[in-house]
Amino acid sequence: MPPVQVGKEDLHLRHVEKDVLIPKIMREKAKERCSDQVQAFTQCCKDTGFLMVVKCRKENSALKECLTSHYTDPDFYEECKMEYLKEREEFRTTGIRTKNRLQKLPSSM
Repeated sequence: MPPVQVGKEDLHLRHVEKDVLIPKIMREKAKERCSDQVQAFTQCCKDTGFLMVVKCRKENSALKECLTSHYTDPDFYEECKMEYLKEREEFRTTGIRTKNRLQKLPSSM
């Protein structure tokens, strides 16, 4: 992905962008990257029902480990931040939301 060109005024991220919108992208992308673990955990839960808390510990641990490795990776955060900035810039120039990620939020945040 080519680097996003941002102006000086675009370098400042609002609290909601840093703490809500970029982490939302991170969660979506991490789930995609950990899809094998998500599927294994989901299948285990479907197969065991109420006993999933006990029976699916291994699958749950593998899923948590995979997701946490992405959430704590600074390069992954930067990748998601650049994706967000690109989407934000496209919205600002075209007025068209992409991937329903950009949401209208109060400007006072």
